[in-house]
Amino acid sequence: MFDTLLIANRGEIACRIAATARRMGIRTVAVYSDADADARHVQACDRAVHIGGPEPAASYLRADAILDAARRTGAQAIHPGYGFLSENAGFARACADAGLIFVGPPVDAIAAMGSKSAAKTLMSGADVPLVPGYHGERQEADFLQEQARAIGYPVLIKASAGGGGKGMRIVHADAEFQAALASCQREAASSFSNAQVLIERYLTKPRHIEIQVFADTHGQCVHLFERDCSVQRRHQKVIEEAPAPGMTPDRREAMGRAAVAAAQAVGYVGAGTVEFIAEPDGRFYFMEMNTRLQVEHPVTEAITGQDLVEWQLRVAAGQPLPLRQDQLRIQGHALEARIYAENPDKDFLPSIGRLDALQWPPHVVFQTGPVRVDGGVREGDTISPHYDPMIAKLIVHGQDREQARQRMLRALGAVRCTGVQTNIAFLGRLMDDPAFAGADLDTGLIEREHERLFPAPRDSEDSALALAVAALLHHDGPARPGATADTNPWGQSDGWRIGGRYARTLVLKDDRGERTLHLRRDGSLWTLGVDEHPAQAFHWQAEGRHPAHVRVRLGDTEARGDVHRDGARLDVFDYGRRQTLEWRDPLALAAASADDAAGGLTAPMPGKILSVAVSAGDSVTRGTPLIVMEAMKMEHTIEAPHDGVVKEVFYTAGDQVTEGVTLIDLEAAEAD
Repeated sequence: MFDTLLIANRGEIACRIAATARRMGIRTVAVYSDADADARHVQACDRAVHIGGPEPAASYLRADAILDAARRTGAQAIHPGYGFLSENAGFARACADAGLIFVGPPVDAIAAMGSKSAAKTLMSGADVPLVPGYHGERQEADFLQEQARAIGYPVLIKASAGGGGKGMRIVHADAEFQAALASCQREAASSFSNAQVLIERYLTKPRHIEIQVFADTHGQCVHLFERDCSVQRRHQKVIEEAPAPGMTPDRREAMGRAAVAAAQAVGYVGAGTVEFIAEPDGRFYFMEMNTRLQVEHPVTEAITGQDLVEWQLRVAAGQPLPLRQDQLRIQGHALEARIYAENPDKDFLPSIGRLDALQWPPHVVFQTGPVRVDGGVREGDTISPHYDPMIAKLIVHGQDREQARQRMLRALGAVRCTGVQTNIAFLGRLMDDPAFAGADLDTGLIEREHERLFPAPRDSEDSALALAVAALLHHDGPARPGATADTNPWGQSDGWRIGGRYARTLVLKDDRGERTLHLRRDGSLWTLGVDEHPAQAFHWQAEGRHPAHVRVRLGDTEARGDVHRDGARLDVFDYGRRQTLEWRDPLALAAASADDAAGGLTAPMPGKILSVAVSAGDSVTRGTPLIVMEAMKMEHTIEAPHDGVVKEVFYTAGDQVTEGVTLIDLEAAEAD
C-alpha cells in the first residue's frame, strides 16, 4: 500500500477521500485554487499545494500543476475524485508516465467509455441492450436533424463526452432541433472541451437505474447492486436511493450481469458505474459507464456496509477485492438528498453567497449511520460561482424504504441554512409527495408533480410572524416583562413608557407581500394583531442572538423556533419549515430609496455572457430570448418579461458580470 495520496479534487469528495485515507494511515495531500485557500478540504489533509486561479481551467484541470504537486510532496498515488480530471484518459496516462498510481481504471477503459458513442458501439458487441439512436462521428447539424427525424421525436441530444446532466436537451418537435443542438454543443464544449453529441430516442416515463461495479487486477469483477437515480431536475440527480424500489431478484441479476459484462468488455479495474434507462415493462438499455466513483456512492455503502473509497485504494495498490459476489448482501434501504444552493422556484437557478448559518441534525460524517452528512463547506464559507453549488449530501439509512423516507423528512426539517437560497424545503416536499412516497418513480417525476412540488406562495403562519416579532424585540433589548434593564428609564429599550403603555406597528414582508403587525403593551400585558385580525394575548421568551431561540404563545397557540437575523432579513425555522421574512424598517427603507436605480433587466447570478440576441432599438415581445449567460458550466437564458423596446444593452458576449448588474434597459411598450 502506498503511504502518500494526492487528492486531485476539492470540496465534499476531497474531504470524503481524506477521511478514509486517514483511517487507513495514508498521508494525504490537498491541492487548491485561489478561491479555496481556506476551504475545508485543505484543512482535512496533511499537506496542501496551491495550483492556480479560481477558474477550473486555471487550477483543478491543470494536469501539469497537479503532477508537479505530487512530485514535490512525494505522493505515490493520485485520487481524482469525480468531475474535473477523473475521466480524463490523458491525465491517467500522464500519471502512469510519471510513475504515479492513478486511483481509477486503466487508460484504455477510460478512453473506451469516455465517448458515449464509442461506448455504445462497444456495448453492442458485448450484447448489452442499447436505446435506438445515432452514436456516430458525423456532426453536421442538418445530418443530425435527419437522424432525429428517422429516430422519431421526442429525441434526446446528449454530449458524447458529457456527464452530470450537462450538454443535454430534450427535443419534442423538428422546429426546435437546431436551436437545441446549438445550445447543447456550446454547453458540451464549455464543460468537456468536446462539442460532439449523440442522439437517442427519448423514452417516456423511464427510470434511471445504475449498477455499481468493482473489478481488480486479479480478474475478479462484482456488482454491489443497484441505485435508483430517477428523481432529477435539469437532467441532474436530486434524490438517489438503494436498492431500487420494485426491483425483482431476476431483474437485479440480469442488470448486474449486463453491468459486469460491460466492465469486462473494456478490461475494467476499480470502481465504475454502469447506467441504464429502464422502461415500465422491465426492459432496460445501456446509457453510459462512468469510470469513477459516483456522487451517490454513500447509499451503496449504507446497504452493503462497505467503504467504497477503501476498496478503490486497495485495488489501486494491487490487492484483490475484499469480497466475492456471493458474500455481498443488501441491508435495509438508503436515501440520499443533494442539498444545493439554488432557488427551485426560479428553475433551480444557482444561489451565490455566504453561508451565514449551516447546522445539521445529529449525524455521522463520511461513514455509515442512520443519518450521515457528507459536506465540503462549513458555516461562514462562500458558495462560489466557479464550482458546483452543492452544499452537502444528506444520507439516511433505515430498515425499509418507509423508515428511511420518514428519517429523511425529519433530518431535512432539522437543517438550518441561511445566507443563500437552498432546495431544502423543496426536498422536504419531494419526500412527502404521494408519487415519491408510493415509489411511482421516473425521470419526469418533478415535472409530473409540479403543482404539488411548487405550490403557490401562501401567507406566513401567524406563529412564524409572532416568532419574528419576538426576535426583533429580543434583539432590540430585554423587552419582556420582568427582565433586568437599565434603571434609567431613558436608557431602556424594553418598550417602557410613562403610564406603562406602548404601541408599535411592524411591517414584515413574506412571499405574498407585506404583513402589518400591531404590537401593544399595557403594563405587563402584551397583545399582537396580524393585519386586520383582532389582537390576541402575546407572551414570549427568547435567548441567544444568532440565532435567537424563541418561544411564543399567541392566543391559544404556542410555537417555538429559531430566528436567524441578518440586517432586515429574518429566517424563521419552526416545525421543520423555513420562512424568510423582510423587516420593512421605515428608517432603513428611506435611506435605501435614494440609491435605487431605475428599471432594467439584471443578472440573476455572477457569470459570463455567452450571447446577446438584441440591440438598442429592437422591439421585443414577452418571452423573447435576450441574453444567454453561463454560470457553473450551465446555460441560463434571460427572456423579456414584457413587450417593449430595448433602450440600451450594457454588455457583450464574453463579458464577466456580477450578480445584480443591469444587463439591458428595456422600456415597456405603451398600452394601446
